[in-house]
Amino acid sequence: MSKPKVFEKPVGAKDYLPDAVAKLRNIEFRVLACMERWGYNQIITPTLEYYDTVGVASSTEDKKLFKLLDRKGKTLVLRSELTAPIARVASSLLKEQEFPLRLSYHSNVFRSIEEEAGRDSEFYQTGVELIGDATSEADAEVVALAIASLQAAGVEKFKIALGHVGFLNGLFQETLEGRMDAQLSLKEHLLSRDYVGYREAIKKLSLEPDVERELIGVLRLRGGDEICEQARMVSQHPIAQDAIRHLCEVWDVLKAYGVSEHVVIDLTMIGDFSYYTGMTFEGYAAELGFPVCSGGRYDNLLSQFGRPAPATGFALKTNRILEVTGKEQVKQPNRILIAYDAEHREAALQLAKDMRNDETNTVSIVITQLVTKEQDIDLNRAGYHVMKLIAE
Repeated sequence: MSKPKVFEKPVGAKDYLPDAVAKLRNIEFRVLACMERWGYNQIITPTLEYYDTVGVASSTEDKKLFKLLDRKGKTLVLRSELTAPIARVASSLLKEQEFPLRLSYHSNVFRSIEEEAGRDSEFYQTGVELIGDATSEADAEVVALAIASLQAAGVEKFKIALGHVGFLNGLFQETLEGRMDAQLSLKEHLLSRDYVGYREAIKKLSLEPDVERELIGVLRLRGGDEICEQARMVSQHPIAQDAIRHLCEVWDVLKAYGVSEHVVIDLTMIGDFSYYTGMTFEGYAAELGFPVCSGGRYDNLLSQFGRPAPATGFALKTNRILEVTGKEQVKQPNRILIAYDAEHREAALQLAKDMRNDETNTVSIVITQLVTKEQDIDLNRAGYHVMKLIAE
């Protein structure tokens, strides 16, 4: 195996130059400030976690985890998402705090996806977890906060697709009872948004014509609150009926928030069906073909850490948002360059200190004996306001 060149990076790794970092941090700060105004307190968890605890509990497929061994031979993972680590903290360090807990975060996460060309293996997430509240009000709160967070990040045109895993679970149990392989296959097609494959898989099942039409008709269950009534007619299974009831309650609360214009009900939405237990949602920006945020309810996760509790939350994919809002210019501070000679060193350094006390200034200093004649001609470069403390 050839040795990598000194300037090469691992596949999926990315450098962010100063201008991009300024924009990324601007998104992060605005979103976290929005979350704080909604009552969410920021938490930071380790980059490394134990595989046997957080790694196993994570929503990330095992093959996509970065694994390594510590000195004692225990398997560690680079965090692949933040929900499982926060569940660990809520069940241990915060076990004495009463529910509900409202926690926010911003961190880099890692997923081994080298086989997927063009995808990042390290990326950034900003999100929240609302732990200890099983109500539709809690689900609506995180959806409304996701909308507010996207707006705070500068995303102007987007839609939130809202679904519920219980609807499809109930429908498939009613129409494909005992045929677990068929149910799993159909869910996988919906999870990957492969609607052509979904239709073809149904046709291969040799179902009664009415059942076939019913299952294919799910693809049309997308729209506003009228979908609630349509879905109630599709399946009478108690799980499906309960899912629709809950989803419609969420919709009503979102209308009260005044944000339902940003939301569509999409009953093909299933999320990671091994992880989510109820409502799921994804946010799509008009300029991109993939989600800029995702979330949902995961009521079984905390029990794996010894403190059973319902929970719901979401994560913004911050670096994807940068692709949408990256053309916007971040407000720049006053850029000041102080050029001085040896005789004026003390005065120059004191002036720089005083000017840095004003948070709207960034101050650089340069001694004139280190400046070439060509550079001296262009000291006003890069938008700096130049001040000279030089003996005449």
